[in-house]
Formats: sequence, structure tokens, C-alpha cells
Amino acid sequence: MRVRIIEPTKKVENKKLRVCAYARVSTDNTKQGESLENQITYYERLITSNPEYVFVGIFADKGITGTTENRPEFKRMLDLCRENKIDVIITKSISRFARNTVVMLQLVRELKDLGIEVRFEKENINTLSEDGEFMLTVLSSFAEEESRNVSENLRWSAKKKFQKGELIINTNRFLGYDKDEKGNLVINEAEAKVIQRIFTEYLSGKGVFTIAKGLNAEGIPTVSGARWYENTVLYILKNEKYKGDALLQKYYVPEHKKKKTYLNKGRLESYYIEDNHPAIVSKEMWHKVQEELERRANEKSIERDTKKYLKRYPLTGMLYCSKCGATLQRRTWNSNLPSKKIVWQCSNYIKNGKNACRGTKIDDEFVSRLKIKEETIVEEVIKNGKKSYRYTSKNNQSKYSREIRTNEKENGSLLQGINRPTRTIIKL
Repeated sequence: MRVRIIEPTKKVENKKLRVCAYARVSTDNTKQGESLENQITYYERLITSNPEYVFVGIFADKGITGTTENRPEFKRMLDLCRENKIDVIITKSISRFARNTVVMLQLVRELKDLGIEVRFEKENINTLSEDGEFMLTVLSSFAEEESRNVSENLRWSAKKKFQKGELIINTNRFLGYDKDEKGNLVINEAEAKVIQRIFTEYLSGKGVFTIAKGLNAEGIPTVSGARWYENTVLYILKNEKYKGDALLQKYYVPEHKKKKTYLNKGRLESYYIEDNHPAIVSKEMWHKVQEELERRANEKSIERDTKKYLKRYPLTGMLYCSKCGATLQRRTWNSNLPSKKIVWQCSNYIKNGKNACRGTKIDDEFVSRLKIKEETIVEEVIKNGKKSYRYTSKNNQSKYSREIRTNEKENGSLLQGINRPTRTIIKL
């Protein structure tokens, strides 16, 4: 008797596909917002109604263009793909996924290597099909060209507005002004007081760091609600709009895909309009500030080469604060007044205030006479109610030290430098 074994038939179960959708609109306006909501509703119904699909979710970015890499929902979707949690991505069109051909192909190939299919409904393309990548290359090139054309149209439109003297400005990001119902600039009285204060304080002798520090200390926010910085104050002081004029096309974007703006230094046409809108500061005050900015810049001889700047004065980088160890910085006090004088003051105190260091200060008139030739620590000493200074070599604090009184007459024969191995008191 012969027995033949018949194996049981195994029923192969169809694996359900894990499916998601990606949607995007490039602006935040109401119509596009409604469009995004419609896309989300449509895709959710499309996926959940198919018994062969497992609904993973809808990933939607709002107010973000396809040329930018900063798409949080898109990145979150890609992360899930790399974690093998998605099988299929459905999206409306190539332009919704990415406008740049190179970026598009890189993403699709990466997903293809992971075994993930992308379906573009408008173009009827399946990236896992044989001709999918070829069609994708051709059509995404058209999408990129469309993006370029849109950008060029926007440039042309902006240029025409500039030629007509029309401002393109977002007052939500511009301190001091609002717009009326006709789109004209009108003064915001509360914010204008901050602008006037900045101009007034700068002409009174304060620096941009000190002005910013004062505004922060009083809790006065910038137009964006952030803290004040030196560059923020400088931008206001240099902005011609506060005297009622307007320079159009001050900045430009060199390429349609680039989001970085550049200062227009003659590369493109610019347009200057005088008396375009109400002024917050007078033209006279504004021009005085520009002269003062230039004067201070010339006085400091600001150079991009930091080393060159550090050697500007013989004592620069040679004097150190005894309290915190920071260098002493040369400053001009009361620069606009007849009583002005030059001092050396702790740079840490200047920048960060008395909470960082109580500060050390000495007149340039006295310290310049000492013929200091090496790095020296300056220490303030109070004796009999009068201030004196002790100078100690930074390289060997125990070996070289001298002390000088600043409230008596000079004895010129004793001012012979500090490089002596004994501690000496010099009375002036």
C-alpha cells in the first residue's frame, strides 16, 4: 500500500498597505487655508474608505513654499518612512511635493530604495512603475520653471510699484508706523516715542549698546517682541523712513530659489522718494545722527581685521581689570561736551553691567605716563579715603607691583615705568 502525503494549502493573506497623504499650500490667506482643509478631508476619506489601506495620517504644511527645506510636516513624514511605517504616499501634484527637480529626484529615489511608492494624482505617476522616474524628471522640470516664472512675475510687479513710488512694507515688522485704510503710512504715537528716544539718546552721547540695554531694562519690546540689540538700534538710526523719506529696492533676492536678501549696493536700480510720509524725527536730527555715526566710526577706526583694531592704541590689550580679569577698554566720556575726557574702563563692566563686574576705571592722562611695556593688572586701592592705583605685571604678579596716587601733583622724575622687582609707592 502506497501512502502519498498531501500538504495543506496555505492561504496567503493580502498585506494591507500603510498609506498617508501629503498636502501643502504656499500662503496663509483664507482661500488657500480652505483649500488645505479640503485636501485633508478628501485624502482622509479616500484612504479610510479603501479596505486595502491602513490610514497612517495626513501631513500638511501651511504657508510654506515647495522650494524651502523648512517643512516640518514633510520632514515628519520622511522620518516615518525611514522608520518603515509607511508604504504609500499620495499627493496632489509634483509641485505640492517639491518644485526643485534635483530635490524631487533625490527624495523619490530615497523613498524608492526604501520600497515606498509616491503617487502624484494630477500627473498620474507612480514612482515604482518602470517609466515613473522618467516622467517625473520631465514634469518636475516644468514645475521648477513655473516657480521661476512666478518669481519673475513678482519681481516685475514689485519693480513697477517702485517706479510709481509705492512702498512695499509690512508695518507689523516696522516700528513707528501703521497703515490707514488706503495703505498709507501713519504714525503710531506710542511706538514713535521709542524712536524719538533712541535718536535723542544717541545725540546726547550714549552708544547703541547702552541705548539697547536701557530699553531692555525698562521692559520696552522691539516690534517683534524680542530683546533690543546693538544692530536693532543701528538699523533704526540709519533708516531714512523715520525722516519721512523712502529708499525703494534697498534689498534684493539674487535668485528665485534663494530666501536670503542682500543689501542693494548698486546691483539693481533703486528709487528714492522725499517727503513720502509723515516724519517721526526731523530731517535735521536724522542728518545729525548720520554725521555722529560717521564721526564715531572714524574715531574708533573700526576695521574688520580684529588684530589691527586691537593695536590701535599703545595701551590697547595691555591693561586688565583686577576684579574680573577682563581687558580695559579706551572710552571717550562726554564726547560732545567741552569737558570730555579719555578713560580706560573694564570691558566686562561696559558690556554686561555691574552685575558682571564692579568695574575698574582710570584716566588715560595718568596711565599713559607710566610707559607700560607688558600686560598689566590695574587695581583700585582706597587709602585714607583717597583713591590710588596699584599696577601689577600680569606675567608675574608677585614680582612687579607699583602704586600711584591720582589726587596730588605729578612728580615727573618718578614716572619711569613699572618693570621693577620691588613694590614702590609713587605719589603724584
